[in-house]
Amino acid sequence: MTPITFRPLTFGVTRVERREGAPGSCYVTAQQSLRDHPSRLTDRLRHWALTAPERTFLARRLQLADGKSGDWREVTYAQAWAAARSIAQGLINRGLSAERPVVLLSENDLEHALLAMGCMVAGVPFVPVSPPYSLVSQDYAKLRHVLGTVTPGLVFAADGARYGKAIQACVGDEVEVVLTQGTLPDARPSTPFSELMATPATDAVDTAMQATGPDTIVKFLFTSGSTTLPKAVINTHRMWCANQQQMTQSMPVITEEPLVLLDWLPWNHTFGGNHNFGMVVYNGGTLYIDDGKPAPHLIGETLRNLREVAPTVYFNVPAGFEAIAQAMQTDATLRRNLLSRVKMFFYAGAGLSQPVWDSLSASQEAELGQRIVMTTSLGMTESSPFALFVTNPNVKAGDLGVPAPGLEIKLVKTGDKTELRYRGPNITPGYWRAAEETAKHFDDEGFFCSGDAVKWIDEGDIHQGLRFDGRIAEDFKLATGTFVSVGPMRNQLIAAGAPCVQDVVITGLGQHEVGAMVFPNLAACRALSGLGAEASVAQVLASAPVQAHFQTLLDKLAERATGSASRIARLCLLAEPPTIDRSEITDKGSINQRAVLAQRAATVQALHDDTLPGLLKPSANGHTS
Repeated sequence: MTPITFRPLTFGVTRVERREGAPGSCYVTAQQSLRDHPSRLTDRLRHWALTAPERTFLARRLQLADGKSGDWREVTYAQAWAAARSIAQGLINRGLSAERPVVLLSENDLEHALLAMGCMVAGVPFVPVSPPYSLVSQDYAKLRHVLGTVTPGLVFAADGARYGKAIQACVGDEVEVVLTQGTLPDARPSTPFSELMATPATDAVDTAMQATGPDTIVKFLFTSGSTTLPKAVINTHRMWCANQQQMTQSMPVITEEPLVLLDWLPWNHTFGGNHNFGMVVYNGGTLYIDDGKPAPHLIGETLRNLREVAPTVYFNVPAGFEAIAQAMQTDATLRRNLLSRVKMFFYAGAGLSQPVWDSLSASQEAELGQRIVMTTSLGMTESSPFALFVTNPNVKAGDLGVPAPGLEIKLVKTGDKTELRYRGPNITPGYWRAAEETAKHFDDEGFFCSGDAVKWIDEGDIHQGLRFDGRIAEDFKLATGTFVSVGPMRNQLIAAGAPCVQDVVITGLGQHEVGAMVFPNLAACRALSGLGAEASVAQVLASAPVQAHFQTLLDKLAERATGSASRIARLCLLAEPPTIDRSEITDKGSINQRAVLAQRAATVQALHDDTLPGLLKPSANGHTS
């Protein structure tokens, strides 16, 4: 067998230290210490504006009148620094502060980025909000909650026509609204973004920036609201800068040559807004804003961009890599350009199924004669987000790796699981205006309790790091008292059911058997069914080929099961997609397990009462005692 070779990639942290704590707990740190880093991220923007003024910082395709996109519009570091200073002066003139921050409602674009940088220079926190709260939600409950929590002094949106309805419904008349284009309903006044950016900068800008420091709040990032309304996570300069330094030491590849990213990940989420955007600022890279997305009507734009822009590292969620893997099988231009200089692929947000992994590897070997390292990490909004990182090229689904330099992790036995807890300079001081909620999330040693369960990849070699073992809050017991580990079971079903399974919610709390509610990949199921575009979702899911596929899947999984806690005894396909208003899905596309169970309690009960039409059970030859 020909040995697998990888395009060279250096890993910065390869060894860890472990010390025992109280019974059932231990502490783990990287042997490599955290090096010095700036006090403010704005220091890095100013540095690159002085040392590489003509280098492209940001680029986005021009949006044409016919709804299509044109050539790239670029902003250099010098231009960005000048714009940030002017915007900062405008914010200073308005007397904005942490008590009256800037809220950004709309998607990633150049104006959004420049306004965020202006806020940082002025020392005024900014609050990027999930656009679906304004554009998809019907009741605006989450948007009202966000605005009520942070009490903004200024609200920004790219387009008055698209965001005007939400603004009229939720933003008080006393709050100034800034728009890139368009107007608001009912002749409500607004300020053009161009006017804000044209504010002449004075010495007050330098004074304001000098007044900021490591503990200055840069932004509030809201959690996805998995079980309650979203919480405003405080993000300081210390957190962001320390985390970026942790990333450069863990991933030296991002410093070895000028960094180029093509990225769609939303800036209201920590992966896109802190991890990737911050990486570009910190390392003087170039960010091409991708207006595509791993969705059927938008993935074409991502593929178009990847045919033109060759990233040095590439980040995406599994659904994005799945679409790219499929396209590369037949698109030689895409394959050639994407693989021309990329040194590392990185996924997060969910598990990457083996068929997708195999397809990516096959394209790489055909084009390059070697593979690109696919890696991943674990983090959360409260950790800025980078926390754990895989340390070798032989990553397997579920691997998380070792802690970043300067981050101390604590592993605490919690029932049958081991919870992961964090303490370090990249960890949030808490939630804004929520002292009780903050106190609930930190233990008596000041470690943030993540709720993530982990276990060692190899207990005999701790330097390999940790594996994901589900979310402690998602696990449950059957009526028999048998403990069900949801995360591994869910990941197994998603991987085995590819490409027809989009996501899975595991059921069975207080029941005698484990069940599964499947959100199907409708495009894959429609192709499998052989039915045309006119067929309804219900017809597609009820078709004989689709039913046979899921019956075979259920039987195979039953054959592998070792007992009731690992055996899916009943399964149903959900024709109704998850909705953001019911908190069933985040704007990044991940499923909120607990919200789905709560919102679809009747379906769960019918699934376990054997009264749900169309439910599937393992056939007799797939039965496990």
